[in-house]
Amino acid sequence: MTQQAEDLPIAITLGDPAGVGPEVAAKVIARRCVDGARDKSGERDWLLVGPRWALELGAEIAGVTLPPIPSGKIDTALGLGLQEVSAAKPDNFELGVIQAECGRAAVLAVEWTGQAALQGKVAAMVTCPLNKAAIHAAGYVDDLGHQEILARLTGAQWTATLLMTPGLKVAHLSTHKSLIEAARYVTRDTVLEKLSLLHNTLSGWGLEAPRIAVAALNPHGGEEGLLGREEIEALTPAVTAAKQQGMRVSGPIPADSVFNRAIDGEFDVVLALYHDQGHIAIKVHNFHESTTATMGIPFVRTSVDHGTAFDIAGAGVADPQGLEAAIAVAEQICAGQLR
Repeated sequence: MTQQAEDLPIAITLGDPAGVGPEVAAKVIARRCVDGARDKSGERDWLLVGPRWALELGAEIAGVTLPPIPSGKIDTALGLGLQEVSAAKPDNFELGVIQAECGRAAVLAVEWTGQAALQGKVAAMVTCPLNKAAIHAAGYVDDLGHQEILARLTGAQWTATLLMTPGLKVAHLSTHKSLIEAARYVTRDTVLEKLSLLHNTLSGWGLEAPRIAVAALNPHGGEEGLLGREEIEALTPAVTAAKQQGMRVSGPIPADSVFNRAIDGEFDVVLALYHDQGHIAIKVHNFHESTTATMGIPFVRTSVDHGTAFDIAGAGVADPQGLEAAIAVAEQICAGQLR
């Protein structure tokens, strides 16, 4: 493409058509467009990726009217375009139900957008939620979610999830592992690798010399080995090695206090050691504005921090704040100004 990097659009995947992704996308588009034109200057164009019928259904559910969005190109007045992927609507389509074709549509949209990002055609990708059971039903048995799909597309060896909400950032040593497997994953080398990835990624996104806190795995930080030895044998050696490499790292710090200390401004980010340790802290602090980003891939990807919400799909009550926040964070990262 001949576009300069600052002129490239942000691609937004619509997620699983049976979930709330198309609905929140329609709400965000409607908020942006007034009288057939975008209502803000300085924002990047948006390229929606997914089935048009899903977006139109999302608008109907949301009770909003969308402007005419062209296929395969961007209307510069609107700042909008649509790349149709997996356009056929399943004959037996039903909102809020696991369906293989919906899972396939969601994955194809992610794959198309990932390739476009690798080719320098989009500045970043922002993803609406997919459903793990649906993508497995579609035959993607090795893909547990967006992070695994993007690692497969890019060949990335080390990836990590970064959760963000106003006042708190949390990275994860592991995400889609059972609790017992996540505990086994806590080794000096894996922790040091993730600390390096976290330090380098945040520095590249505009947060120079980030202050990183490492959460402890065991209650009370292991109580000097009485409640577990991971702090002694894995976490402390990893923190020491990270400091020797010039990183600003503290810990391990008991998980019942580290997140509050980060919210108070002592740390820029916390490295959590398993899925719920970090997700619970983020969602209790501010769920509605929480977003995620994938570290370790060669382009920017942010996402809403909620799932397909099959239980409310079609009700018109899905909250678009998460998608708005994910787009805003993608804009910040593209500008090298992560806050």
